Order: sequence, then C-alpha cells, then structure tokens
Amino acid sequence: MPSPWETSDPSAAPAPRRQVQVAAHRGSSAAHAEHTLGAYELALTEGADALECDVRLTRDGVLVCVHDRRIDRVSDGRGVLSTLELADLTDLDFASWKAAQADPNLAAAWREMERDPERKGVLTLERLIQLSLDSTAPSGRPVQLHVETKHPTRYGGLVERALVDLLERYGVARPATRAQSRISVMSYAVTSLRRVHVLAPLLPTVCLFDRVPVRHRDGRLPAQIDSVGVALRVLRADPRYAARVHRAGNRLHCFTVDEPADIEFVLDLGVDVIISNQPGRVRAHLARRAA
Repeated sequence: MPSPWETSDPSAAPAPRRQVQVAAHRGSSAAHAEHTLGAYELALTEGADALECDVRLTRDGVLVCVHDRRIDRVSDGRGVLSTLELADLTDLDFASWKAAQADPNLAAAWREMERDPERKGVLTLERLIQLSLDSTAPSGRPVQLHVETKHPTRYGGLVERALVDLLERYGVARPATRAQSRISVMSYAVTSLRRVHVLAPLLPTVCLFDRVPVRHRDGRLPAQIDSVGVALRVLRADPRYAARVHRAGNRLHCFTVDEPADIEFVLDLGVDVIISNQPGRVRAHLARRAA
C-alpha cells in the first residue's frame, strides 16, 4: 500500500493537512537580535509554538545561547566563547548590533530594550528554560524548546552532561513519553544525540542535515533518532524526501523558512515543524490557509 504522504508530484500536489509546529529560530530574530530575551519574548507574543536556540559552554561550565564559535559578530566583545567565563560576558552588549538593521517601527522597542540590561546581555539557557516553562502556545499546549548543541567543541561530551543536568534541575529531563517532552535536543553531530540518549533516553532528538547523506536519503535515520531537520534547500532540491521521511515513521523539521512562497511550499509537503526567523509571519500564513 502506498504511503499517504507519497504523491506522484509532491511539488504540485499538497500532502494531507496536519498540525504543524511553528518554531522561532533563535527567537523572532528577523526583528530582534538573535538569542536575546527580547527576541524570544516577541516570538511568544507572535504565537510561536516552540523556541529554538543554539548552546555553547563557557569556560566555567555555563550553557549560553550563542550560535557562533566567536562572540565578535553578535556582541561588542571579542574572543572564542569557550575560552570566556560567564562573568566575561555579563557586561557585553549582545543586542545593539541589530538596531541598525531594525524596522523603524520597532524603534520604541529598541529604546525599551536599551534600558533593560537583561534584554541586551548574554542569554543563559537556564533563563530561556524558565521563559519557556512559564509560557503557553496558541494551541493551549505548553511551549516547547528545541536546543541545538554546537560541535565540535573543546569540551566534547561535557556539553550534553551540562545540558541534561540543567534539565534535571527543572524536572524536564525525564518525560513520561517522548510525545510529552517539553524539550528536544538537536545537533549535526550524531555523537551528541547518542550521548543525550544515554543520559536521558526519553528526550526527543533531532538529527540536522544541510545535505542528506546517501545512506539516509530513504528517510531512515540513525538508531534511536526519530526526527530530522533539514535546510530548506534540501527540500527544494528533493521534495520527495519529505514523503520518504514520513513513510519511515519519522518527523520532519525544516529551516529556515521565512518567505510566503517557501512557507506554502513546506506546508504542501507536510513538514511537522517550520523553523523561522519570522514566526509571526508563519502563524499569519497558517491562519489564512486555514480560513
């Protein structure tokens, strides 16, 4: 029997409708500086179902939300993050670099942010966990948090150990089932996801691909992983990959989806999670589509 996801031309024939999750990529990062508290607060206001972040470990063992190996691009400081302690980051400005690119209509929001050091400073994963646990998605379900571990790093498996230890402190490392988990762990490094599985077997894990390896093009994933996240260009090049992922019983995340035509494209393919810099735009598109 053919899969209900398979179509003779997936780029033209819509897949059956299903509930799709809207995940804010580093927060509402088109409007506010990525990985800042303000970016995530705006994403929740715009109706995001989930928050996505990257994490790196400081020299003194604190997980912070920073994408790059160095802090130069996103702050007024310099240096390799893993060589710095949290105290070295506390007084740095991680927000103002974005102000020059911001929509003039957001000027008032930027002025408000400049008066609040917490919204300009480095964001710890612990603070983001607190925000997500205190929030509810438009569906009425708890907001989820997708945490991407960045590798390679000088600290190796200490990243996953620190992550699971932090989740343990907040009671979210051991959900009753994967479907009930508030947290998903994402990584390009399968070794990272395997470490997470050993430490917290019921935490969902998501394998990330910019290019799908030949051995996984049939939709199957490494053992103990049941979700894949792919760049938008992967699905543009091979729309049928979405059907193969679902036929293999796995879930499909797609990043980074901002433009209306791209939103419509991935919805027609039946993706499970849309990761976007503009969660409000995706949410509005879903509302129009439903209507």
